[in-house]
Amino acid sequence: MFGFIRKWRRARLRKRPFPEEWLPHLEKRVPFFSRLSGEQRGAFLDTLKVFAWEKTFTGVQGLEITGEVRAVISAVAARLVLHLDLEYYDHLSEIVVYPDHYKHPERDGIVYGEAHHWGTVVLSWRAVLNGLKNPRDGKHTAMHEFAHVLDVRDGSFDGTPELRSSEDYGPWARILAQRYENLCARKRRERKVLREYGTINPAEFFAVATESFFEKPGAMKAHTPDLYEELRRFYGFDPASDGVDGVPSGEEIGRNDPCPCGSGKKYKRCCGRPF
Repeated sequence: MFGFIRKWRRARLRKRPFPEEWLPHLEKRVPFFSRLSGEQRGAFLDTLKVFAWEKTFTGVQGLEITGEVRAVISAVAARLVLHLDLEYYDHLSEIVVYPDHYKHPERDGIVYGEAHHWGTVVLSWRAVLNGLKNPRDGKHTAMHEFAHVLDVRDGSFDGTPELRSSEDYGPWARILAQRYENLCARKRRERKVLREYGTINPAEFFAVATESFFEKPGAMKAHTPDLYEELRRFYGFDPASDGVDGVPSGEEIGRNDPCPCGSGKKYKRCCGRPF
């Protein structure tokens, strides 16, 4: 019954026009938005607006939930499920937004964001914007936390979201476990693609891998092609080929060109270097 009501509500929200005043914020803050094709852009905006209107956004410490805050955060969430389904966010009900990084009384250090199993994501607005400024560094707090939401849809933070078919679980478990172990062992290929934060546990590994898949797809495909293929199959994207890795679709990378992974090195001395 609840599923039927949710689908009915979403169908009604999709019929509402997209707020034109949100578009300048997307064009200014969301680099990948300009690279979406016409058909992709329409589907993306539909997903974004439903997410933005369906979830509760709560500002704390004086932060106001403006159209910019709502649209930009929703854009990050919508990107992950563009070729999946909004059902992956059914468990998520609220996004709490701090103006800056924050602290917990019981913890040491600052916090950039967190996802809770009861359906709340907490984000630093500053961290959201910082994650979008450099779309090729593999560091994206909001994307990381929304990946956790996808992961916990099946009931636990374990690094395995609900996959597309039962046949996908075997390869997923084998490949991600091996790549996780290699990262923990500080193997070179994994370290060129994934942040050390992914060594904490399999759930963090999946979230870190998601950041790199979308922001460093060329490097991931070059160094950990099996991991890239598992994430490509799950997300339904092929970012290493569709131009979102800083290279226009169909354009070859020259050996002396800057590496699209964002390292600052020439391609031949980075992701294009044979092992």
